[in-house]
Amino acid sequence: MDKNTRICIIGGGPAGLSAGMYLEQKGYLNYTILERLDRVGGKCWSPTYKGRRYEMGAIMGVPSYYAVHDVEEFCGITHDGPKLNRNYKNAKGDVIEPFEPKKNILKIPRLLRMKRQIRKFGELLETKYQGYDLNGHRGVAEGRYDGYAVTPGRERVQGINPNLKDLAMPFKEFCAKNGVDLVQDVWIGPYTSFGYGYFDEIPAAYVLKYLDFQTTMNFVKVNLWTWKNGTQYIWEQLNDHLKNPARLNSNIEKVERRDGKVYVTVNGEVEEYDKIIVTAPLYIPNKRTDGQKGMVEYFDARDDEKKLFSRIDYERYDVQAFLTKPENHPEISYYVFDNMVPEKLGHLMVYYRRWRDEIDQVITTYALRKHRNSAEIPYETCRQMVQDDLKTMHNPAEEVINEWSVYYFPHVFSADYADGWYDKVEAMQGKYDTFYAGEVMSFGDMDETAEYSRELVERFF
Repeated sequence: MDKNTRICIIGGGPAGLSAGMYLEQKGYLNYTILERLDRVGGKCWSPTYKGRRYEMGAIMGVPSYYAVHDVEEFCGITHDGPKLNRNYKNAKGDVIEPFEPKKNILKIPRLLRMKRQIRKFGELLETKYQGYDLNGHRGVAEGRYDGYAVTPGRERVQGINPNLKDLAMPFKEFCAKNGVDLVQDVWIGPYTSFGYGYFDEIPAAYVLKYLDFQTTMNFVKVNLWTWKNGTQYIWEQLNDHLKNPARLNSNIEKVERRDGKVYVTVNGEVEEYDKIIVTAPLYIPNKRTDGQKGMVEYFDARDDEKKLFSRIDYERYDVQAFLTKPENHPEISYYVFDNMVPEKLGHLMVYYRRWRDEIDQVITTYALRKHRNSAEIPYETCRQMVQDDLKTMHNPAEEVINEWSVYYFPHVFSADYADGWYDKVEAMQGKYDTFYAGEVMSFGDMDETAEYSRELVERFF
């Protein structure tokens, strides 16, 4: 492709900013990033309280976040944040240690089985499901793999493996099929509590693209990365180092694609481009109070785009930031496994203390309020449920200072995944001079989205 190609990138989150960085590194300097908000970072949002930043979105990374490390090197920054740790409570607010045999004598047989199953699971993923951990979903529904390895060198890997079709199953069924049901006890912590849905509804492919064996073991060992100035700082720094920083407060009213050109009406003015990369949502199945729309609503969307993208759903994941009285401040972050099941929809799943040296700091809570087989819990109802749960946890909120219900983790369900949804979308890359990136094309964590942008640029530019 001509290096002077005029490229419009929609979205100034990790996917869009990374696309700009990787394009720039390949010599494409005629790109423009349009961001509708007054900040960059997307779901990496780190507001400030009394001079310290707290997290309303992404919290942490792991050493296998190679795309994030690319950004660190590009900007000359590093993961310099507080060391994290956590403990566990049951639904009654009692502190528990679910993985410590000495504290769970009656559960020792189950813990031993779980340990054996985790070992078996690791072996299955490396052998039976070879290729499972490549970024993106190309070929999985067809029983093949095609992508880049989860290694620093990201070598190109391709092959045939019919077993990969199993990844279309809900993760709960996938585990049962392989006789490793108990691994869910470990995978659920960094999965469901982080807002990515429930194991009985979400295809195993999503769970394992994000929580490949290497990444999950880093979570288990608390081998985590954080950033002193928050995860948003990574993307603020990237934006500052790009030759063409994102244009904030860009209200895109219309996109028309005709005669080999792309015409974008932004803030009342029409701009002409040759190609467009969409990292913002492709489809949002309901009207949101924040005004966010899917691309099919403001693009001249074609029938194939409408048909495919209308299959996308997303998680209703709510975050509250609150203060406590000193005597009610939690001494550590807590996971509440009892509440990470569909039957406890809307309840508090995890609450997070970022700094160890300060009581006067913000604590953030996280809850899901939608399962595909149940009615969506209203936002205000969920908000109150979480605050009631904090009282049960003996850490009642004194004041809520921030809250957020974000468009989160776009995905398709098992039937559409097995029907080749991803291969159909991938076959459209470049059609209509349009490329599709962002969360839905890989997974909803910041590294997977950034990595997909790297691969998109590598493949097509």
